[in-house]
Amino acid sequence: MPHLILFDDHTWHQLLPLSFTKSIADLRIGIFTIRQKWEYYFQQESGTLTLNHLTGLYPHKNLGKDNLIINSSILPNPELVRQIQHLEAEEVLVDGDIVIALRHQSKHPPLIHKASGEWVPLIDDYRVVKVEHPYIRVQAPWDFFRLNQAAIEADFEIVRATKQAAPLPASSHFVGKDNVFIEEGASINPSFFDASEGLIYIAKGSTVMGGALVSKSLALCEHAKLKLGAKIYGATTLGPHVKVGGELSNTVIMGYSNKSHDGYLGNSVLGEWCNLGADTNCSNLKNNYGMIKAWSYHTEKMEPTGLQFCGLIMGDHSKCGINTMFNTGTIVGVCANIFGAGFPPKMIPSFAWGGADGFTTYSLNKAIETAKIVYGRRNKTLGKAEQDTLKAVYEMTQVYRNWG
Repeated sequence: MPHLILFDDHTWHQLLPLSFTKSIADLRIGIFTIRQKWEYYFQQESGTLTLNHLTGLYPHKNLGKDNLIINSSILPNPELVRQIQHLEAEEVLVDGDIVIALRHQSKHPPLIHKASGEWVPLIDDYRVVKVEHPYIRVQAPWDFFRLNQAAIEADFEIVRATKQAAPLPASSHFVGKDNVFIEEGASINPSFFDASEGLIYIAKGSTVMGGALVSKSLALCEHAKLKLGAKIYGATTLGPHVKVGGELSNTVIMGYSNKSHDGYLGNSVLGEWCNLGADTNCSNLKNNYGMIKAWSYHTEKMEPTGLQFCGLIMGDHSKCGINTMFNTGTIVGVCANIFGAGFPPKMIPSFAWGGADGFTTYSLNKAIETAKIVYGRRNKTLGKAEQDTLKAVYEMTQVYRNWG
């Protein structure tokens, strides 16, 4: 069987700040991470070709005699997987100028690592095969909520094929019961679930406290928790160990983050290890109902999202204080700490400390000490590789902290 290798191309830069601290493959959309989806279809662990500052998190895996090298920004589906499985040696599957996958068996390196970090396939000597089926590809941070409904639908088939369902608890009310999958080992207190226009998945080890209201699609991953009276609608994913209260709409929270209290968060994406203070609210619609622009790290300017609804995009380890207000299309980097009255800027750099009244730089050492404490609360250890990654991100993003 060929070795499975996932590579990060230039799309890694387009997905910042979500990808500052991890490969695209380990970002979550739908129920599973992109890596978990590919590993399910190929029934093996995958290697990773990613940016230099992330190699400590992804020890280099030597290419074998036979390798399938797949673009990590692309989500698998059965038809696409079958076409990849039928690739012969030195064939490359493409969609226009997008390299989807290549079958590598020669002694020559199949990709080059550019100074900018991404991996670029060397396909001049490969026979080109054109993709025959539609697929999902994430190309911007807001794609994670924009495409989340389709991703949940695809992942639901994996859930049904691999997991054991428990009976629906009689103490809760369910509409559209055939679209609800509660895994053995989940804890459900009396709540209301309407899956008549969506799909609801509740994983083992997760908890729904009493009075929750869930409508349309929800993926509640392992050990995640819905707090008392939480209101969830739209295609929403709450990753492992996420705690959520208040009101959420069409939002993806990658994992290990908290929005435990009242407040609204819609059409948004949070990374891991984030925390939103009580009564944090996010605007996702402009008063004039116009299209929303957001900061792009790829072009280093405000860019049209093409969306009428777009809220908050927040990188790993960032936090905000109570009563924080975020404007439409706000982009927050890694290890930012936001507090105070008024709307902060729509682009908040990594390691920023402050709010609408101005920012200073959050000390790298203090940020790492806080991350260690937060990890410890989940019985995890912030290892050297994680610390080195945060140090690298601190240096990479210094150019954006121009307040002196």
